[in-house]
Amino acid sequence: MFNKQNTAESSRLSKSTSSKGVQLLHVHGVPCTLDKELLAARSGKIAALIKENSQEDLCHFLEDIPADPNTLELIARFCHGFELQISTENVVPLTCLAYYLGMNESHSKNNLLIKTLTFFEQRILPSWNETIKALLATENILQQAVHFGIVDACLKSIIEKALVDPCLLGEPIKNLTHADNNEDIDDVNRPNARRRLFGFEGKSEDLTMLPLQLYEPIIVAMKKHGVPSKYVAASLCKYAKKWVLYKSTGCEEMTIHREVIETVERLLPHERGLIPCTLLFDMLQSAIVLEASADCRNCFETRIGKQLDEATVKDLLIPSQGYAKEVQYDIECVRRLLKIFYTNYTCSDVSGLITVAELIEEFLAEVASDIDLKPDTFISLAEMSIAASLGTQRGADGIYKAIDIYLVKHRYLTEVEREEVCRVLDCQKMSPEACEHAAKNEKLPLRVVVQVLFIGQLKLRDTITKEMQASYDKLRKEEEDLARLDCSEEQVRTGMEKMSNKVMELEKECNMIRKEITSVCNHNVKKEKGSMWREMKRKFGCITTMHHPNCQIKKMKKVNPKYGV
Repeated sequence: MFNKQNTAESSRLSKSTSSKGVQLLHVHGVPCTLDKELLAARSGKIAALIKENSQEDLCHFLEDIPADPNTLELIARFCHGFELQISTENVVPLTCLAYYLGMNESHSKNNLLIKTLTFFEQRILPSWNETIKALLATENILQQAVHFGIVDACLKSIIEKALVDPCLLGEPIKNLTHADNNEDIDDVNRPNARRRLFGFEGKSEDLTMLPLQLYEPIIVAMKKHGVPSKYVAASLCKYAKKWVLYKSTGCEEMTIHREVIETVERLLPHERGLIPCTLLFDMLQSAIVLEASADCRNCFETRIGKQLDEATVKDLLIPSQGYAKEVQYDIECVRRLLKIFYTNYTCSDVSGLITVAELIEEFLAEVASDIDLKPDTFISLAEMSIAASLGTQRGADGIYKAIDIYLVKHRYLTEVEREEVCRVLDCQKMSPEACEHAAKNEKLPLRVVVQVLFIGQLKLRDTITKEMQASYDKLRKEEEDLARLDCSEEQVRTGMEKMSNKVMELEKECNMIRKEITSVCNHNVKKEKGSMWREMKRKFGCITTMHHPNCQIKKMKKVNPKYGV
């Protein structure tokens, strides 16, 4: 027995041994005394050694025995005739040591091996929880447990139970994400009818407790035997959260965490939508920080790119790595994700394209405030955003918002650089509200302001022309209706007067709009640029002033000033 324990039982045990066969040895640095004759009575291996040489010292054999001191103490107690308390935590180490020492029925009846195997088969394998706890006890003796078939037996038991009730692996992530209240969350942990029928425990142990060397073969076997992918994915995501995600990583842990994230990515099912996009982004960022393999990072990017329409702007804000980083966020990664999305998008519904276009516009506005973002990089991102909007009939308000933010945060830009930044802005696709804001925006280059005003007047002319045409068509229809009804000449004259009054009101409002636009222009445009404004009025069709009899504006109908700028 071990010298560190001086209990009454230890004293009785020492008295029952003969001093001739007792040997003092050290097991993993812990001193203990063992009677080799009592051990030989139960162990076929020790009996064979003594038979070959009765005088041989067992110290060298027992000091190298694959067992911890506690397990060896239990073996000694059994050999000395004490009742052995077998538990979930010690049944696997006892079984492995009993195999190693040859403590089987062929050597001695009612031996230790038959007792541990009976306990293992009757108390461990039928239970999901006890099987996982027993597997945890194999971590330090994994090779022996694999060699003696204990790990395979546990694995087979777990697979059978997972096939009957996949919820033992955890609820699918989408179900948990969309749980609306506490009652739904409670239902996740409540055993279903099938689990109660087969006697499964109400609260199951989690596979994620297992070390990677045990967890990986279990998941591989589950995929091979057809356990539904959504449950496998749920277990893998929980494993990543438990061991890698949201955890600080030291130098010693970095290698382990890197191995975990690479294994999780390799085992994740490839079906789209099983895993929330945000969680995939978290895994990708962990893979980047842990310097995982290129294959691991590329595969995470591929998974994300295929469901990029589920991402948020916060997801795209992946910090740049390294000391020589030029920008705050990893722009190239976003570019790769966008390329993957368009390469794999085959749906006839354009809603996904519109969602991604809006996402990239919001991302552009977010990164525009990065003081280290160079104009060339911003222009490249803006072009990427414009490309994402192709075919979606989107306006240019998002691009304008990003440009406005960029110019505010980068006031040091020259006039030429500001004009280059604004080159990506298509003023014709801006809304009336955006045009009105741009016309008063002092940060914009002068050329852009003039262009916005000019396009605003063109839109005003088109709008007035369309409304005048609509009024003319309406008047003709009224005349035709009156003629069919054989109305009096007085009624026709009354209708014509109403229309004439309406036209005069439109002309008056149109003059007011012209004055307002001219006022804004005079505020933004320098006097030496007057020739440019006169040229614009000439192209618009108004050679002289607003009151000139040939000015075509008087023939146009007015729209609300808010939409004319």
